[in-house]
Amino acid sequence: MKSQALRLSILALGFLGSLFDVSSANAQLDDRPVQTAGLRPALLRDVGLDQNLGSDIPLDLAFRDEHGHTVALQEFFGQKPVILTLVYYQCPMLCTEVLNGLLRSAKELPLEIGKDFTIVTVSIDPTERPILANVKHELYTGLYGRPGGAQGWHFLTGDKAQIKMLAQAAGFRYAYDSASGQFAHPSGIVLLTHAGKLVRYFYGISYPSRDLRLGLLEASQERIGSPIDQILLYCYHYDPATGKYGLLISRVVKAAGALTVLSLGLVIAILFRREKYGLPRRDA
Repeated sequence: MKSQALRLSILALGFLGSLFDVSSANAQLDDRPVQTAGLRPALLRDVGLDQNLGSDIPLDLAFRDEHGHTVALQEFFGQKPVILTLVYYQCPMLCTEVLNGLLRSAKELPLEIGKDFTIVTVSIDPTERPILANVKHELYTGLYGRPGGAQGWHFLTGDKAQIKMLAQAAGFRYAYDSASGQFAHPSGIVLLTHAGKLVRYFYGISYPSRDLRLGLLEASQERIGSPIDQILLYCYHYDPATGKYGLLISRVVKAAGALTVLSLGLVIAILFRREKYGLPRRDA
């Protein structure tokens, strides 16, 4: 009995030691899509989404909400993480796809708009008015279909100077194409903490609900979510180059290894206890 317990102890220690030699092989291809095809090449040089991670946006900027009331950005911060989307409401295609992608992900989340996080959508077109914002608000909160949507998803319009300052702080570079009467702009969404700090960027028009969930968990500084979310967050790593979360193999192996060692330790303790007290062994 003692030799069997000793062999299990050596096996457990050896397995534990091997965990720390595992490298984190988590390579990801940058599949960031091109967002501004069809516009003038010279214009596209001014368009992009720069990750200003760790920077703060100016919360004293003033906009108009979907009801035409003047509001400061700080009114949407302070308690919950915020998803910021910069679009324009008369955009013929891309902006709608961004909002539709965000809506799809939000509907799949166990977290709820208004309760666990806030969405702030801002038009980059200074000529757009609150009536357009209200149309978008009614449409998307209606499609979301949960009670907190109307109070938690805000659609804003503003003056050119205020829009520019917000866009620059968020790393959102866009340009107006006078030939087509449209804006050339990147596609993506930005996650911020309750204090207005930029923490995560997601590119494109589709945002996997798992990634959005993990991003919100980090942005909330782990104040929302379940214990399972905490485990997922430990095992997944955000890659700024792709704007996605990937499985961090070394952490998964270490977590599994720790569980294995814990199980082996329990078996060893039972074996020693049976030997100490002379308890009969139960055969399977």
